[in-house]
Amino acid sequence: MTKIIDKIKELKGEPFYSFEFFPPKTDNGLRNLLARLGRMSMLNPLFVTVTWGAGGTTSSKTLDLAITCQKDLDLTTCIHLTCTNTSKKLIDNALKAAYDNGIKNILALRGDPPREAQEVAVDQDFKYAIDLVRYIRGQYGDYFCIGVAAYPEGHVEGNDDSEQSIDHDMPYLLEKINAGADFVVTQLFYDADKFCTFYNTLKQRLGRDVVVIPGLMPINTYQLFQRATNLSHASIPPAVGQLFPPDVRHDDDKVKDIGVKLMIDIVDQIYNETHGEVNGYHFYTLNLEKSVAQIVDKSSLLSPRLTVSSRFENAIESSSEDEKEQNQQTKTIIAISSGEGTMGKEATWDDFPNGRYGDSRSPAYGEIDGYGPSLKVSSSRAYKLWGYPVDLDDITKIFIAYLSNRITALPWSELGLNPETGLIQEELIQLNEKHMFTISSQPSANGVKSTDKLFGWGPSEGYVYQKAFVEVFINKKQWNEEILPNLQGHKSVTWYLGDCNNAFDTNIKIPLSSNSVTWGCFPDKEIVQTTIIGEESFQAWNEEAFNIWREWQKLYPKNTASYNLLGSIINNFYLVTLINHDYANDNNNLWEILLQ
Repeated sequence: MTKIIDKIKELKGEPFYSFEFFPPKTDNGLRNLLARLGRMSMLNPLFVTVTWGAGGTTSSKTLDLAITCQKDLDLTTCIHLTCTNTSKKLIDNALKAAYDNGIKNILALRGDPPREAQEVAVDQDFKYAIDLVRYIRGQYGDYFCIGVAAYPEGHVEGNDDSEQSIDHDMPYLLEKINAGADFVVTQLFYDADKFCTFYNTLKQRLGRDVVVIPGLMPINTYQLFQRATNLSHASIPPAVGQLFPPDVRHDDDKVKDIGVKLMIDIVDQIYNETHGEVNGYHFYTLNLEKSVAQIVDKSSLLSPRLTVSSRFENAIESSSEDEKEQNQQTKTIIAISSGEGTMGKEATWDDFPNGRYGDSRSPAYGEIDGYGPSLKVSSSRAYKLWGYPVDLDDITKIFIAYLSNRITALPWSELGLNPETGLIQEELIQLNEKHMFTISSQPSANGVKSTDKLFGWGPSEGYVYQKAFVEVFINKKQWNEEILPNLQGHKSVTWYLGDCNNAFDTNIKIPLSSNSVTWGCFPDKEIVQTTIIGEESFQAWNEEAFNIWREWQKLYPKNTASYNLLGSIINNFYLVTLINHDYANDNNNLWEILLQ
C-alpha cells in the first residue's frame, strides 16, 4: 500500500485534500458512518486519517475503522497514535496491526499529558511525540510514513495561553521533523495570515523543504465553531467574526453557507501566498459530509481533483465514455452529499445542530474532536475553578457557582450557560443544594418563534418546541428511597439511569426507545429534531460522564480527601436523565417532583 508522502510527490504540485474521521460511539453510528465513507471516498481524498482516543481509549475501534478504510474502501489510511498515558504494549499492538494490514501511515501525537497528581511509571517509554517518532523509526525503519502535529499559532496546555507562540513551539517541531517525520499536519485555524507566517518561519529555520498540510475544520454550526476555537485557542480575525452577525448565528443553513465560502477563501489565500508550495488541505470532517462536499466542489482550486477518479488515476489510458460515466457519478455523489433529493436527505439528516445527545444513529453523535473524555482545561485552571473539595457541600458550591455565573466551566461543560437556563436557575440551585448535581437541563417551550432571544434557533418564520428535562448525578440511596417513589403515578415523566459500572435501568417499556426533546417547524422543511435522548445514546454518554469524574479525580494525589470524595461519588451515585413529556403545560411538574 502507498505512503502518503509518495502520493504527494506523485502529484507534482497539484492540489489535493484529505479527510479526518473518528470512531463513532454507537453501533448505529458506525453503520451510518460506513455508508457515509462510501460516498465520501468518491470525493477522491488523497488519504484519510482515523483518530485515536486519549490514552488509547478507542484503540480497537480506531484499528477496525482504519482497516475498513484501507482494505474495503481502498483508501490510503493514516492512523493517529497518541503515546502519553498509553502502555508500550498498546503501541506495539497498534503498530503490528497496522503493519499486518498494509497500513503504512502513522500520525504520531503526544496526547494529553498526565495530571500533576497522577503517578507516572518510572519506566514510561513515551513522554513526547518525538519519543514515538524515534521508536517507530527504530522498530520499523522506513516502513511507515510518519506525520506529526503543529500549531500555527502556538500550542496551549489547557487554558494557559501565556506562552502561546510559534517561537516557543518551533524547536520542538524541528526536533520531530529531524527525528524522522515525513509530513506535518496543523491544528485547526481560521487566520490564514498566521498560518502563512508559521509556514515561512518553519521553512526558514528548517533549511529544507517539508510537506506541511494545514488542518481546516468546516463550520457546521456557530456553536461548534465557538467551541472548537475555544478548545484549540485558535484566534478569530475580526473580518471572520463579522461574517456571523447575531441574526444568522442560529440559522445553520446560513452559517454553513458562510463557512463554505470562508474555507474556500482560506484555501485560496494559502495557496497563493505560498506560491503553491502548500498544495494540500486536511479537513476535520467531524464525520459529517455536507460542508466538506460543498467546499471541494465549489473550490476552483480543489474541484479538478473530483474529476480524477481513483479508479483511473494510475491507469495508462481510459476511454472517454469511462470518463463521462465517472464525471456523472461524481456529480451525483456531490449532489447527494450536499443534501439534494431524497438520497440527499438520507445523507445529511444529522447535519443540523445537535444538543448534548443529538441522535445516537449519527456518526457525529456526541463529539467535537473524537479524542475521548477530558477536562478540557489545564490542571492550574482546574484548581482555580473547582479548588479542593472535601465533602458533598463543597461539590454543591461548585455547581451553584457555575449556575450563578461565578465560574465559567464544569468538568462536563467548558462553555457558559444557555440564556434559557435562567428560567429554571432557582430550581437547579435547589436540586444541587440537595446534592443532586445537574449537568444538563432545559425548560419546556411550546411553539415559540424561532427568532426568540431565549429559545430561538434555525431559520426565521419558524416555531420551536422543547420538553423539560434534567440530567443529574444523584446518590443511589437518595434515588431509591426518595425520588423513585415520588415518580410513581407521574406517567408524563420518563427516565434513564446508569452507574459507573454501566448498569442501566429505565421506566420506558419499549426496548431501545428514543425521545425527541427539542424540535422545530420551519417553512419548506420537514420537522427538524435537534436533541434526541434515547437508550443507546444515554448509555454511551453515561460511560463518558463517569469517566469525566475520573479525570477530575486525577487532579488530586491518591488517598487525599478530594481524591477519596470524588471516588465515593463515582461509586455511589447514579447518572439519571428525566424527561417531562407534557411540554404543552406548565413545566414546573418535573421540578416539583424532584424537590418535594
